[in-house]
Amino acid sequence: MPKFFHQFHRQLKERGWSWKNLTHSFPFADLQPVAIIWIVVTGTLLGVRHLGGLQPLELNAYDLMVQLRPDPGPDPRLLIVEVTDWDISALNRWPISDRTLAKAIAEIARLEPTAIGLDIIRDIPYEPGNAELATQLKNPKVFPITFIGSSKYDRVQPPPNIPDQRVGFNDLYLDPDGIVRRNVISIGDGKNTFYSFSTRLAFAYFDSQKIEYKATENNEFLVDKTVFSKLLSNSGGYQNIPAQGYQILLNYRSSKKIAEIVTLTQLLEGKVDPKLVKGKIVLIGVTAPTVKDIFSTPYSATKNGNIPTPGVLIHATATSQILSAVLDGKGLFWYWDEWQEMLWMAFWGAVGGCLAWRLEKSLDLIAIAIVACGSLFGFTFFLFMQQGWIPLMAPTLALLITAGVAVTYKYEQSRQQQGIVMKLLGQQTSPAIANALWKERVHLLESGLLPGQKVTATIVLTDLQGFSTISEKLPPEVVMSWLNEYLSAMAQEVQAHQGVINKFTGDGMLAVFGVPIPRTTPEEIAEDARLAVSCALAISSRLPEMNQNWLTRGLPAVKMRVGIFTGPVMVGSLGGTTRLEYGVIGDSVNIASRLESCEKHRQEGTCRILIAEETFLHLANKFEVESWGRLPLRGREQKVNVYRILGRKKK
Repeated sequence: MPKFFHQFHRQLKERGWSWKNLTHSFPFADLQPVAIIWIVVTGTLLGVRHLGGLQPLELNAYDLMVQLRPDPGPDPRLLIVEVTDWDISALNRWPISDRTLAKAIAEIARLEPTAIGLDIIRDIPYEPGNAELATQLKNPKVFPITFIGSSKYDRVQPPPNIPDQRVGFNDLYLDPDGIVRRNVISIGDGKNTFYSFSTRLAFAYFDSQKIEYKATENNEFLVDKTVFSKLLSNSGGYQNIPAQGYQILLNYRSSKKIAEIVTLTQLLEGKVDPKLVKGKIVLIGVTAPTVKDIFSTPYSATKNGNIPTPGVLIHATATSQILSAVLDGKGLFWYWDEWQEMLWMAFWGAVGGCLAWRLEKSLDLIAIAIVACGSLFGFTFFLFMQQGWIPLMAPTLALLITAGVAVTYKYEQSRQQQGIVMKLLGQQTSPAIANALWKERVHLLESGLLPGQKVTATIVLTDLQGFSTISEKLPPEVVMSWLNEYLSAMAQEVQAHQGVINKFTGDGMLAVFGVPIPRTTPEEIAEDARLAVSCALAISSRLPEMNQNWLTRGLPAVKMRVGIFTGPVMVGSLGGTTRLEYGVIGDSVNIASRLESCEKHRQEGTCRILIAEETFLHLANKFEVESWGRLPLRGREQKVNVYRILGRKKK
């Protein structure tokens, strides 16, 4: 970058900027902007999360992790007797009669189960056989159900004359999206405590195994050494669920088969293997879709649509969870405290902001963001496999949104800075060169200086014939105005041909093609040479029109000489702290100057363009040239092959 680099460097300082901030430190600047972005994004997400805005996303993530877990298979401690549509058709009635239920219970009881759970409402008689059913319900191993509902008008009573200790409610709590993810162990109305159907069955099994269960000092269930911690309204990914009753997160066992299943018809016909019943919990319930005792679970959403789960299977899942937590050492779901979740989200927001601030290339940022999100999901899923549920979507959004806002801010800041730089650079160089300088700013600039480097460039030097005589005859202000018109026209052509004006030498100009971005390949160096010659021809073509305009205004017409040479030069900042300029140093500059002044008396036309053989070799026969032979140049011992450019070859 030539002298104008230092000019616009000073202009930037006047605006309170520095090249250090624009290049070396940007985007490695202090983290104050990204810290502000992080605070704003994190604070906003925390507010949205507190209001429950992220809960649907967290629940969807929970469902996905449930589906991704390995399937442990059926619980060997349970058996399900299902009432299917085929059974209902075979019995030719619904609801099925009390006598049929009594026969089913009697057949199961004969095979010595630990407990029999009847997940079928029997608040009123369904004759025939009500007396027979009442007799079977006296069996202490039988646990019928009740339905509590949301008000006293919804409540469905259990069968009469059944002790409260053998009655469990079969209410299932739905999340806002209609999916069952929670198991309610008990509900209290201030006077009485009601236990769920699954809890009654699990406790019956514990009684058979002589396992004690009680409430702790914190009113938490303690079974053997397992504490059933209560689910709070903001546990895990939840934020605003109703927390009434004693709830735990339902740990679904299997998507395929929760327990061994037999049909009611098989049971009544005596076709059930006694080994499937003895010592086990047997649940009797309806799986027939026509009865509509079905619910959505995390497994419901499949590629084939939403497949609901019968209520008896969900109760079996809840029963199995309680048994597994105590007997299999699986424990229950655990959660972080609210402040830990907030710090977790803030941490990933900071990660996203720092990554976006530090990484320059979009592909690098995208790749790192994918890795970061994958790591976050992997860690969350690992904890999920250990029964830990921590927020996933909140930190993911914090990561992505903070990174996105930081990138947008950085891009906008860069765009504004680039606009100013392009405006300043564009005054004396081509947009292509200015854009290349901006892209390479970090590598080119250090502490406001361009480091010296050796490049192969094409030098263009111009001069006016008889300028001293002209300037003597005109007032200085007229000369200045007239000269500015001439230099402005030359500057326009240099910029249009991707050159850089290094300096104006009074009535002349030193332009360089091939800096400040080094041109390293032979093709690039040759292209610079051709652009330099084309630029000189463009200036030559404009000169007659400019002369005519000046003559009509009473100003002198001019002739000019151009010397062009391609060779090695050293470029970089020259000077000290008080004055700097972009220097182009080397014998190549001297040769271009000598070519311009060579054989001054041989001036044909308004513009004479001379090149040396070093430039001629790069022209690829695209220009018409006239050889002047080997000529001596002032100050040089060896002669140089000189050519005159006549014009561009016609195609």
